[in-house]
Amino acid sequence: MKSDIEIARNTALKLIVDVAATAGINEDEVTCCGNYKAKLSLRLLERLQEKTHGKLILVTTINPTSEGEGKTTITIGLAQALAKLGKKTMLGIREPSLGPMMGIKGGATGGGYAQVLPMEDINLHFTGDMHAVTSAHNLLASLLDNHIHHGDEFHIDPRYIVWPRVLDISDRALRNVVVGLGGPKDGVPHQVEFAITPASEIMAILCLAKDLQDLKKRLAKIIVAYTYDNKPITAKDLKAVGAMATLLKDAICPNLVQTIEGVPALVHGGPFANIAHGTNSIIATTMGLKLADYFVTEAGFGSELGAEKFFDIVCRIGNFKPDAVVMVVSIKALKKNGYGSLEKGLPNLEKHLGNISSFGIPVVVALNHFTKDTKKELETVEAFCKKKRISFAVTDVWNEGGEGGIELAGKLVNLIHNTPSRFTYLYDVKKSVKEKIERVATSMYGAERVVYTVTAEQDIKICEELGLDNLPICIAKTQYSLSDDPQFLGRPEGFKITVRSIKFSAGAGFLVPMTGKITTMPGLPKKPSAERIDIDSNGTIIGLY
Repeated sequence: MKSDIEIARNTALKLIVDVAATAGINEDEVTCCGNYKAKLSLRLLERLQEKTHGKLILVTTINPTSEGEGKTTITIGLAQALAKLGKKTMLGIREPSLGPMMGIKGGATGGGYAQVLPMEDINLHFTGDMHAVTSAHNLLASLLDNHIHHGDEFHIDPRYIVWPRVLDISDRALRNVVVGLGGPKDGVPHQVEFAITPASEIMAILCLAKDLQDLKKRLAKIIVAYTYDNKPITAKDLKAVGAMATLLKDAICPNLVQTIEGVPALVHGGPFANIAHGTNSIIATTMGLKLADYFVTEAGFGSELGAEKFFDIVCRIGNFKPDAVVMVVSIKALKKNGYGSLEKGLPNLEKHLGNISSFGIPVVVALNHFTKDTKKELETVEAFCKKKRISFAVTDVWNEGGEGGIELAGKLVNLIHNTPSRFTYLYDVKKSVKEKIERVATSMYGAERVVYTVTAEQDIKICEELGLDNLPICIAKTQYSLSDDPQFLGRPEGFKITVRSIKFSAGAGFLVPMTGKITTMPGLPKKPSAERIDIDSNGTIIGLY
């Protein structure tokens, strides 16, 4: 059996200008980054402004295993299958982060015969977007410390600096550090945090901005610290907005690549769904919806995380109305959620299907077929879906590419045309902060109640004083459980969600309640993927997959 990287290298790629032409993109709207990847000009949105949107399909999943359930692979394979049915199709996914790639997850470009290419480039530095976000974020941190060093005109309280530094590598040792040591010439000592780049508010802003001017407006609202009299200091106050936007001038433009079967793919932005909102950019999604009849995108992790945030945050800001949801399941994930029993894991699937129904969107279940799955196991899941009157399809896009997703694509098209979406948000943003948190926790997670630490209560009070309480919420929570405890699998009942603190992403336009033991800086596992990655004397990379 060939590895993913071997399959990718044996694929004859089309020139990216030809892929763009297939999608309806003009040559002057494409900036090539080599032969097989490109940046798309924001002028494209202006040209397509009056064009109606195609069908929007979101791919999500149940609570996953640590290896993932092949959601990205299904997203890519489904787009290829729709193209095989003669549908004008594009897809949009997030850019991989070096953190999980060098850690436990490996790459994030799909797998087998359902990949976006060139996979090595996309998985590594790609077009530099991650570095641009990292640089813009750390520039703001540097300007803040520089302001304090040169007299501190705003009288900033160093105990209440809330802007961390970031890097795109998992490094638990940097979660809490002290900077400014060495003496008066080396800055003012204070404690800071490091987060991973996908958790940066600037990553969220990049993915939620509608254009360059909107990007600048959002950057200006970032709160970095508080004064001794509790007044917030923003990026605008520090005169950082222009330089930050300049660093992001290329990163805001979506990246165009292709699948193994030549389907145009937009890979742009990379927020995690457990600590951010977990979907690709609004700009890329808007472009895809205007260029294609069917646009397939994904949301990170389970429906209670990425999908909920896509619906309540991204769709609200982007004015999107999803037409259907594909719920990816695997036998191994169902067994994990059933503590080894497939049947006992099915309530987890049932809960996630219920979550989607809360938004009024039709759903189809896609079972990602692995070689060790038995016929009886597949039939058990199919019988469950039939009993629930949910459309069901077995997919094998890893082995067969688009052909392995034909059944899913056919049922999806039928679902969209026969079951209109009645999309609605889960909550009204005008509700109080606690009402919004509790609505998500009880409805999406199945929690019995929500408890708040003293810090969280203080954060809510500050939030209300600053007039930020009318923003959507983006709860940071473990992806491995419906609860905030990763060991609590299946469909738990009677549990509580503990909100430790609330971070204000005023620029992105949402609040981030921190629950359980979730952290914005992951650590590496005992045997990280980085140990297997190498490059030979011919420049050939090995060990990515």
